[in-house]
Amino acid sequence: MEEETTEYAIADVSSMTGLSIDVIRYYERIGLLPPAKRKDNGHRAYSESDLRRYMFVTHLKRTQMPLKDIERYIRYYNEGRYEDCYLVLAEHKQHIERQMEELRESLGMMQYKLDNYAELIHLSYPKPNKE
Repeated sequence: MEEETTEYAIADVSSMTGLSIDVIRYYERIGLLPPAKRKDNGHRAYSESDLRRYMFVTHLKRTQMPLKDIERYIRYYNEGRYEDCYLVLAEHKQHIERQMEELRESLGMMQYKLDNYAELIHLSYPKPNKE
């Protein structure tokens, strides 16, 4: 029995991942992801596994992972170096945690400034006369 294969056009991959068609072509050109197979008419035909790879890369990009780290992860994955893949993800997680801590500190400082500014505004209003 023949296995049913789903093929997606580049526009389908674009709409499902949120990546523009130009970005998809760029990822193929730089070798981040393998180029899609071509149909007889020359159009790209993406498989279910191609779509999953693009979704994975999209998720990593949404976490602000630099492209060079995504490339490193994919290279390690293709080489079967899964411990190194884990380390790339762990490094990125630590980077995000540092950024979050910096943002928390900035948020605290901004709240402090806003609270103090609010007090200054109230002090600058003339007090109503009581007659």
